[in-house]
Amino acid sequence: MTSAIEDATVRKVTRRLVPFLFVLYVVCFLDRVNVGFAALQMNRDLGLSATAYGLGAGILFIGYALFEVPSNIILARVGARRWIARIAITWGLLSAAMMFVRGTYSFYALRFLLGVAEAGFFPGIIFYLGNWYPAKDRARAVAWFMTAVPLAAVIGGPLSGALLGLNGRLGLAGWQWLFLLEGLPSMVLGVVVLWFLTDRPSQAAWLTPEQRAWLDARLGAERAQRQKHHDINVRRVFAHATVWELGLLYALGSAGTYGLALWLPQILKSLSTSSDFAIGLMSATPNLVGAVAMVWIGIHSDRTGERCLHVATCCAIAGLGFVWSAYLTSPWLALVGLSVAAIGVNGRYGPTWAMPSLFLGDEAAAAGIALINSLGAVAGFVAPYTIGIVRDVTGSFRGGLLFLALLMFAGAYSAIGLSRRTVLRVIPVTQEAT
Repeated sequence: MTSAIEDATVRKVTRRLVPFLFVLYVVCFLDRVNVGFAALQMNRDLGLSATAYGLGAGILFIGYALFEVPSNIILARVGARRWIARIAITWGLLSAAMMFVRGTYSFYALRFLLGVAEAGFFPGIIFYLGNWYPAKDRARAVAWFMTAVPLAAVIGGPLSGALLGLNGRLGLAGWQWLFLLEGLPSMVLGVVVLWFLTDRPSQAAWLTPEQRAWLDARLGAERAQRQKHHDINVRRVFAHATVWELGLLYALGSAGTYGLALWLPQILKSLSTSSDFAIGLMSATPNLVGAVAMVWIGIHSDRTGERCLHVATCCAIAGLGFVWSAYLTSPWLALVGLSVAAIGVNGRYGPTWAMPSLFLGDEAAAAGIALINSLGAVAGFVAPYTIGIVRDVTGSFRGGLLFLALLMFAGAYSAIGLSRRTVLRVIPVTQEAT
């Protein structure tokens, strides 16, 4: 059972941090994947093939992966408040600058620089939440925060479809309006970060002294137990087998996430004659379903204390959804299959990101989380690019969807293997330690 002060403290931390971080990640993820909606007009205007679009959509993740680890180590040293503000402002500027793309190479260059600017944001937030939540509460906190991924598409689909309708206003194409108006909120929120976020519980004036003392003691006890059972420093992170296995698992799942996010509008468009706005509305459905599943699975994972088998089940569900949608020609039946896939690719997030902080602490956690996310970013490059190639060669999305299904089934197998790792089991904190 939880104590009254524990319940009150965790609730207050959640009310203070999660809604704001959620909004920040909605804007971040939207700026990352809004190119999928822009492509409905931009590819035609710029003469981009499916292969060229897939490469440009995915190349963001190369810049992201290259700068992920150093960015997160800097965040751990200078504090989340200042570094996340820097990230948000620069990614907003570069996202808006996408309106100036004039051809293939400028498209590649700006997408790469956008990845460099965003590097460190997501793993930085995961590291940051680890400094505020006891281990047993992290999966649901991460799940609530990461509902931003599917809900960014729920919000962004209709919004992006509407902005494409501004085509021709003031001499700008609809896709240019989309990049401009969706990049501005990031810059504003980056400034807000500087006064709203608090780096550590000991600095939180919005907690009572008793709540600060309890949270510091609880997190300190967990850090002490990690050091006792898993004494891992930053250098050892890069040679730790479990970190690399988690990275592989996350990469396999990320292929499904970004394959779905960056191609969903065009997949639906290929099956329907609906308007861009209607496609935006249709694309919201899988993501709304995925958001609900993400929260429920995160809560269930916390209640049971189990992580790996939750991830395995999610990956298997996603694989089945991709297979289903690959063989359907009705847009509505395909939408059902893609919604099943969205349940799996989104549901895995909470239990996945609750695992690194079970055996990594402080700077080791910052480096390890960044490394895991970097491998996921590589998959974010490979999956959209591969789908684009297959689309150009075959004229169909079927091969690309089956490719995603294969990767998700491999993720399920990998997660089952990880369930045998003792370092991924929650170590109870004794009452005396707290």
